[in-house]
This record gives sequence, C-alpha cells and structure tokens, in this order.
Amino acid sequence: MLDHILDKITGNNGKHKLKAKSKKIEGSVVLMKKNVLDFNDFQASFLDRLHEFLGKRVSLQLISAVNTEPENKLRGKLGKPAYLEDWITTFTSLTAGEAAFKVTFDLDEGFGMPGAFIIKNLHHSEFYLKAVTLEDVPDHGRMHFVCNSWVYPTDKYKYDRVFFANKTYLPSKTPQPLVQYREQELLNLRGDGTGELKEWDRVYDYAYYNDLGDPDKGPKYARPVLGGSIEYPYPRRGRTGREPTKTDPNTESRLPLLSLDIYVPRDERFGHLKMSDFLAYALKAIVQFIYPELKDLCDSTPNEFDSFQDVLNLYEGGIVLPEGPSLDNIREKIPLELLKQVFATDNAQLLKYPTPQVIKDDKSAWRTDEEFAREMLAGVNPVIIRRLKEFPPKSKLDSSVYGNQNSSITKEHIESSLNGLTVDEAIENNKVFILDHHDALMPYVRRINTNTSTKLYASRTLLFLKDDGTLKVLAIELSLPHPDGDQYGAVSKVFTPAEQEVEGAVWQLAKAYAAVNDSGYHQLISHWLNTHAAIEPFVIATNRQLSVLHPIHKLLHPHFRDTMNINALARQILINAGGVLEKTVFPGKYSMEMSSIIYKDWVFTEQALPADLIRRGVAVSDPKYPHGLRLLIEDYPYAVDGLEIWAAIETWVHDYCFFYYPTDNLIHEDTELQSWWAELREVGHGDKKDEPWWPKMRTLDDLTKSCTIIIWVASALHAAVNFGQYPYAGYLPNRPTISRRFMPEPGTAEYDELRSNPDKAFLKTITSQLQTLLGVSLIEILSKHSTDEVYLGQRDTPEWTADRAPLKAFEKFGKKLEEIEGRIMEMNGDGRWKNRVGPVKVPYTLLYPNTSDFSRTGGLTGKGIPNSVSI
Repeated sequence: MLDHILDKITGNNGKHKLKAKSKKIEGSVVLMKKNVLDFNDFQASFLDRLHEFLGKRVSLQLISAVNTEPENKLRGKLGKPAYLEDWITTFTSLTAGEAAFKVTFDLDEGFGMPGAFIIKNLHHSEFYLKAVTLEDVPDHGRMHFVCNSWVYPTDKYKYDRVFFANKTYLPSKTPQPLVQYREQELLNLRGDGTGELKEWDRVYDYAYYNDLGDPDKGPKYARPVLGGSIEYPYPRRGRTGREPTKTDPNTESRLPLLSLDIYVPRDERFGHLKMSDFLAYALKAIVQFIYPELKDLCDSTPNEFDSFQDVLNLYEGGIVLPEGPSLDNIREKIPLELLKQVFATDNAQLLKYPTPQVIKDDKSAWRTDEEFAREMLAGVNPVIIRRLKEFPPKSKLDSSVYGNQNSSITKEHIESSLNGLTVDEAIENNKVFILDHHDALMPYVRRINTNTSTKLYASRTLLFLKDDGTLKVLAIELSLPHPDGDQYGAVSKVFTPAEQEVEGAVWQLAKAYAAVNDSGYHQLISHWLNTHAAIEPFVIATNRQLSVLHPIHKLLHPHFRDTMNINALARQILINAGGVLEKTVFPGKYSMEMSSIIYKDWVFTEQALPADLIRRGVAVSDPKYPHGLRLLIEDYPYAVDGLEIWAAIETWVHDYCFFYYPTDNLIHEDTELQSWWAELREVGHGDKKDEPWWPKMRTLDDLTKSCTIIIWVASALHAAVNFGQYPYAGYLPNRPTISRRFMPEPGTAEYDELRSNPDKAFLKTITSQLQTLLGVSLIEILSKHSTDEVYLGQRDTPEWTADRAPLKAFEKFGKKLEEIEGRIMEMNGDGRWKNRVGPVKVPYTLLYPNTSDFSRTGGLTGKGIPNSVSI
C-alpha cells in the first residue's frame, strides 16, 4: 500500500521500490606506487595525483560468490564501486615502499559473501597491488585477497582486472557466480598468439629458442633454432612476439645488448628489491660492455697470469679498470652509488672480488687428489658421478659413425691402487666409480677444436671408494677423435696419479682437462638445461591452464617466482651468440646447440632424486633403509641431504594434494588439471610428447610424484648446482672452464716449460685472464642470494590460503626442514664424514634449507634453498 501511495505522489507508476538495506564494509588495500619502484619517475607521482584530483580514481567493485545477475550472463552480482581514500595525501617511503589505503564498500543486504573484486585504475601510471583485506564481512568475518600483481591504467586492458579471495576450489566446485570470471581470466592469460607483447599484456605463451642468434650482424652470429625439430629438440620459452630478423625469417630479432627490457609478463619480473640487488651485482657481470677496454688491459699484460699469486690478486688487491668510452657509457646510465657497489671501491675503478671459500682456509688444498674427487660428491656438480658396472668402460656412441670409442684404460693402469682387490672384485663390491664426459662431448670435440680457440679432450675419470668413505682417483683418460676421421674411433691417452717432478705437473694438467669438461657440462646441462630451461614450460602452463583458485596453482606458484625473468635475461646477455657463456665456457658457439643434443636424453621422471641416484648406480632400492634407498657411497653429502629434503617435499605435497583429492576420480575429472598436464607434454616439452615415461595424471600418486619433481628441480636441485659456483669456481684454477692448448708432449718447448715452471704452464693452459674476469663476474652474481629471498618452507604471505589443513601441513613441512638444518650442521661437525668438509675446509651447506632465516640479508652465503629458480 505504501509503495502504491508513493508511486501516485511521485508519478513513478510502480517503478519506485523501497531502497534495500545496505551495510558498510571497511577494507584496506596494500600497494606500491610506481614512483617507489622507479625512483626516477616523479612525473608518474605528479600525474597520478592530478588524475585523482580530477576525479579519475582507483575503484574496486566486489563480486558476489553467492548471487548472480541474470543480465550479467549469470556472473556474480556486482557491488557499487568503492574508491581508494586519501591517495593524494598518502606518501610512501622510498625504503619501505608499501602504502595502505582505506576503502569502504556499501553492500546491499542480499549481496552475499564476496568471492572476488574488479579493480579499475583511472590514474596515469600502474601500481603494484599486493593485497586487499575486508573486515566484518556478514556471516564470514575477515576476508583476505592475495593479489601480488601490477595493475595498469584501464586503457591498457580489453577486460576487467579481477582478483579472487584466497579460497581454493577445484573447477567443478567453484561457486557458480565465479565460474565465468575464473574461465575468462585464464583466457586473458593465454592471449591470442599474435603480435608483439607489451609489458602490460599479462600473456603467457610459448616459443622456440629462436632468439639466441643475430644473423643480421653476420654469419658468425647465426645460431640454430632450438625446439620444434628432431635435430634440435628443446623445452619451450616464453613468447615475446618480436619481429623476425631481416636475414632469417625463422630467427627472432634481438634487443640492443644494454636493454634489459625483454618481455615477460610484468608479474614475472623481479620485484624492486631483487632488481636493485641484481643491478648492483649484475653490473659487475656486464664486463662485456667494457670488453674492448678490458681486452686491451689483459692483452697488454705479459703472459696473462704468470703465477697463482697473480690470480690471488683478484681477491687480495684487485685490478684497476681502464678508462674508455664503454665505461663512460655505463657511468652515464648508472648512478654513482650503484657503481661504487659494483666495483667495490671509493673511486669506482677497481675490479675486486671476494675470496672464494675454496681458498679461504688453505690456498693449495684444492690441488689435492682427495679434494678433486670430493667435489664430485659435495661440490657444485655432484649429479654426474656414477658407479662403473663393467670394465673397461664402454661407449654408447654409434660405432658406425664414431668407430671404437670404448675406453683404453687397462687393469694394469689401476689394479695396484685397489687396496689389494682385483678390478673384477672392486667392481663386484661396488667400489669403482666414474666421472664420464666422453660420450656427451666426443661428437663435438673435432668441431670445437677446429672452430674455436679451445683445445678440448673427451674424458673419463675412474675413482675407487676407500674404506674411510673418500674417493681415490685411479686414472684419467683423455681422448681425441682420430685425425683421419670420426669412423676410425678415438685416440686416447691414460694418465695416473703422480706427485713428483714433471709427471706430477702432467697429472695436475690431466685433472684440469677433466675439470674443464665438468665445468662446461655443469653450466650448460646440470644448471641451465636441467633447471632453468626445463622448468620454464611448467611456469607457462600453470599460468595458462590452472586458475589462481586451483589448489595445484597455489602449491606450485611460489616455485616459479622470477624464473621467466632470469631466463629472459639469460637469453639477452648470457646464452646468446657472443654472450658471456660463449666467451667463458669451452664449447663456445656450440654451447646451446650441444645442450639441445643432450636434451634428447632428458626424462622427466628421472629428475626425481631417488630415481636419479638409482639410474647412476650410486644407490639401490632397499626397504630397510631410510627413504627406501641404500647409498653405495655412504658419505655422499649431496645425496644424503638431498634425500632428506626430497622426502620432506614429498610428504608435504602428498598431504596437501590428499586434502583436495581424497579420491582418484577427482583427479581425472579435474578439467583444468588435465588440460595443464596435456599442455605441458604436448607443447611445453612438446619435443618429448610421445615419450612413454610421462605420468598419466590419473591418480594421487601421479600427482604427488609430478609436483614433487617440479618443486625439487625448482628449489633444491637448482640450489645444489647454483649457489656453490662462486665458493668453488670463483677461483678459476679449481674449476677452469676452457683449455687453450693440448697436453705438452715430451721433446717440445711446452714440455720443457712444464718441467721448469709448472704453475705458469698450468695457467697458460686453462682459462685466460680476460675469460677469468668475465667468468668470475658472472658466477659471483649467480651465486648470490637476493635480499628478498623466500626459502623452501617459507611463503611471502602467511595468508596464501584460507584452508586450515594445508596451512597445518605447511607448518609441519617447515619444522621438518628446520630439523634437517640441525642434522646437516651436526654432520658437518662430525669428523667421521670426511667428504662433508674436505681438505679445503668448506662445509657442505648447499642443501641447508635456511627455512629458519627471515633476516633477508642475502649475499654470498653458500647456503639456503630458495623456492624457485630465481637467479
């Protein structure tokens, strides 16, 4: 009746209704303004304030998870726009960066629980939206939205920016009002596969590695396309959509060398703390930008490094940088304060490096055979050594192409060093091991030796496991292809340990040739291919196929942080034609091509640590032992610590996945999960799509094992092969990356020099002075933890999910990792475990999780497992 009377009075003819009751909900929005992150862009700050003053503000609209609007295609009901308050008067500190803004929502009574919100930025500049929190939501209480995303002005998008509450839903259990928002967001992230991508595009897509070469600069800068062919298979990288080169339509054009503005989705770029760290560290590695001046400096130094003291001067005194236009160019682009950090001196002119751990306690212990062998178990590349099961070692290379490539090591070479055992007895008792860099390198040795400055051998190193748990080097075989052609087999020489006179100098060189091979294989395969390159397709597929609401997205997302960014930077300045890697590692221009050939043998399931140890024969299945494995080298620090970490990850992943998938049918009915796994196999690692070893993704066991492998590779495996680079290889004589001449032959001037001045001859053979400066600069950056590092067992926000059981399981995971930390330190202090410290007195901490450390100090710590491949 009242409605009717009001209609008569107002003339609404029934259109007027009583205003629905509404409730005000207070919220807070945490973000970082652009000017905080880019301290030169004060114009952005001024224009944002001007837009705010003119009424062009930042608005948020809540989306109901309960009620739909038929006129909105059954999408969740939208609340009224609410605006950030006090933008003009809220200033942010240049150090802290974050600012909190109030926002007040006016919700109708029948709105129901919010499940998401739309944000519109009508300012001039983008900002980084970290989180939104609502207080006193009816029938719910506090609600949290984890955002961690750049929000650009609305004119940059063809769609609304939507953020979801920190709830977790399988696709089939998503509240109906949110379903279309969930599906549309994934479509937005996939893009349409066309055009050059811009920083605000948020598109995750795939491309071949066709951006390493630069044929427009000339034929010597052309490189093959990696991926998409039987000849050169490779994991996919993130697409940028740049135009092809003029010379080759299959090669993508490159950015100028000094540009770090290569496309990755903006949310995948380094945060402001990481970027400032990276600039400070990385400018040391852009030695290539002052390459001409450094080359002049090094070329004017007689005989390069004349003694080991010359090398030590890098750490104890430093090298004065020359003046030159390239250095001036850097000064113009980089603030003076950063330059001082980069060159570690008051006048920004001194190239000086911190002392690597391997020479900190003892300057010569690295040269002992015991340390040489120990680093195969506890050094920077502890993932290659395997048990020898037949003698002499046999090659798997095609004999119709490469002839006889079997080893020429005989029983006479080694039997006197087997502690009274025969060779057959030693092999039967699991006492003989091999570091084998023969088959992987031999197909490239002739090309490398002919077309680069490197003088390379394929190598095999045999070792004997002593009763005290340490390894004794038995022999090193160095092989070259036959001078008359590959089909005639290998020409090999075998060297055995010696300490005195010229034979001792020859033995030190033999170890150096083997170390060169291990260094190059480590950098290209163990490090780049098996962690950086292998994990990037998982980053892309997860963002394209798994909604942020999906439990597996929430599980894996922390393990993908910064990976696309560091890989993009690597393609720009490290692994490109003429980049630092080609200048400092023995395969030179064949480096990436060689990694592609080795990718042919990559097997996803063998990236699991237990499977890898069994494959290499260093462990056997035994249910009586922890983790169901018995290590045949009991004192194998990488394997011992790694198995503890692996088991902790696996337990955590199982507990998490079981909460969301209590029955297997939920897994094979999960449309997003199945699309994710199919895309990984068929596109991301598309050159491996027909392999039979891919898990079927039908059971909880399939899901647990697959996610455990992904997390293991991104976190612990990468930490094990990355953060020991500077401690061990920062002193290049210990881990040389290039050999520049062959083993001297008796009767030659080089042999006479080896007899009269063995140290000088050694230094003339391995990495040159210029290559050392480049190489050490690079690995110093790669070995540093950033100040915003998030370690395994940590999250960047405690409210990453609203589900209590997963939070409890994650807390248990963190406590387990802290227990492992204690056990590692205890074993490092126990003299029984000789391989954990060794002659160089460097404790094995590369798999020390550092979960207990929230100090955010970063630097060259030599310990800590970050969540992701982030450097």
